[in-house]
This record gives sequence, C-alpha cells and structure tokens, in this order.
Amino acid sequence: MSNSTGWAIPEYSAFDSETCSIARTLALVGDRWTLLVLRDLANGVNRFDDLTTHLGIARNVLSKRLAALVDAELAVRTGYRTEGSRERYEYRLSRAGRELMPILLAFMGWGDRHLAGPQGPPALPVHADCGAPVRVAVTCEAGHDLGERPRVRVQPGPGSRRREG
Repeated sequence: MSNSTGWAIPEYSAFDSETCSIARTLALVGDRWTLLVLRDLANGVNRFDDLTTHLGIARNVLSKRLAALVDAELAVRTGYRTEGSRERYEYRLSRAGRELMPILLAFMGWGDRHLAGPQGPPALPVHADCGAPVRVAVTCEAGHDLGERPRVRVQPGPGSRRREG
C-alpha cells in the first residue's frame, strides 16, 4: 500500500498501540461510571448530590470520577452556596468535554439500534433549536458522508512510532 507521495505505508500492526489516540482517550473516560457522569453533565445534572442520586453511584466513586474529569480538563468545578449551607460544587463540561458529545451520541445510537427493548429507545436526542432527531455521521474533510459502512484506512501520523521487537 502507498500514500499520495508514493511512499509505502507500513501495516497498521507495525505501530505501537500505546500511542493510539483511542487508547489514550479510554485511559481518561473508558469506564462505565465516567461515561455516565459525562452523560449526566451533558444533560444538565451538575450538582454532586444530584449526580449521586440520579446515577445511584457511591459518593467516593463519584468524587474520584469528577476529580479525574476536572484534572483532565474535561469538566470545570465551580462553587455555589445556598443560604444557610456550606459551599458546595457543581460541575460543567469544558469545551474539551463537550467535544465528547458525538461519542456519547454514537454510543447511545448503537444501544438504541441493538439493545433497546420492544418499546423502543428510552430517550430520543433532538436538536434543541429545531426539534429534529440528531444522528451521528462520519464524514471526510472533503464533505463526503461515509454512510453506515464507512471505508476508512488508518495511516501513520506524526506522533506514531514503530513497535519495538
């Protein structure tokens, strides 16, 4: 196989998988609770107690997940105080966190197609401005919609490195 310059492109398996962007992303968000926290933050559940109740998550687990999201700059923590109470915190997705929305929507769409019960999907994502259903699409930079069975070839990028041994 060769690229547009005529240089041979090594097989994908010749490259170190530790530099893979999927592996790096999964190291940050690749567990069930983290993805569910991101989902809830994206849907406006922002306060610690509300997250605990909605998710049914142990407080210590939620605390660790939120701290990791803040450390990774995927969420922002801000203080608030209701009269007569101590300061508490709420969490919002950062810009980088909001960029994960297509991934969450892709997971949701796959689950709706393959795991929803006979009643159908439990939630329907719609465009907040016009109400039309939202779908995730794969496109190339030239604007081509790659459809349901996208043909994609992965080429080494500037941060790739060959496997040793």
